[in-house]
Amino acid sequence: MKVRAAQNRSLDPNSERLWFKLEAQPISLRQEIQLPETSKRSPRKAKLEVRFCQVNLRTPYRFDNRDPLEVYAVYAIEIDCPEGETPVEWMLLTTEAVTDASMATTIVRWYSYRWRVEEYHKILKSGCQVERYRLAADGMKALLGFLSIIAVELLHLTYLHRTQPDTNATELLNPLEIKVLKAKSPKLPKVLTVAWAVEAIARLGGYLEHRHKTPIGIQVLWRGWLKLHDLCEGWQLARET
Repeated sequence: MKVRAAQNRSLDPNSERLWFKLEAQPISLRQEIQLPETSKRSPRKAKLEVRFCQVNLRTPYRFDNRDPLEVYAVYAIEIDCPEGETPVEWMLLTTEAVTDASMATTIVRWYSYRWRVEEYHKILKSGCQVERYRLAADGMKALLGFLSIIAVELLHLTYLHRTQPDTNATELLNPLEIKVLKAKSPKLPKVLTVAWAVEAIARLGGYLEHRHKTPIGIQVLWRGWLKLHDLCEGWQLARET
């Protein structure tokens, strides 16, 4: 279990507070993580100072007869934060045994993946529109398996488009997919990049080329990705016959 603490909880047995306890610990390591862009911040690499120790969380007063909860706390706070940005501050509680700097690094890294997890669920819900379907249990399991694979593929596609747009398109697509996109594209750039591939897929899904300033939506990519696979299947069938 890994959660982020929001309250400065009391610790057993002397009512010491969680934040005070962790702030008193020595800095165990410094770590860099990549922060994605959100509505409240620009993308950046954040330098974190990390402290950790075992703590005993006091139970709420209405459960005062219960034993304290033994967990490990990992406290990460950003240093050298750019002007105008809010520094990262994470108080992470986990049932994993954090006994060395290596495990503390792992806990921080795992938590930093939460944006990708949120984006995956957004793709599954908004792009794949999984909530539209009303199937019996067995049918729903099969559908979820199918849609989950597509959601992961779209997550990878959007991640590379955001972080490595100038990378060669072969990092994203197989040779047949690239061949089909080239055939469907009216103009080809000198270098076939990830940015070109994503825009070409979006056009298959209905993205209007003259609205280049409009961000490519996940539903457009979903439709384009499905159409690309249909075209690839048709291409293969045509060659075989």
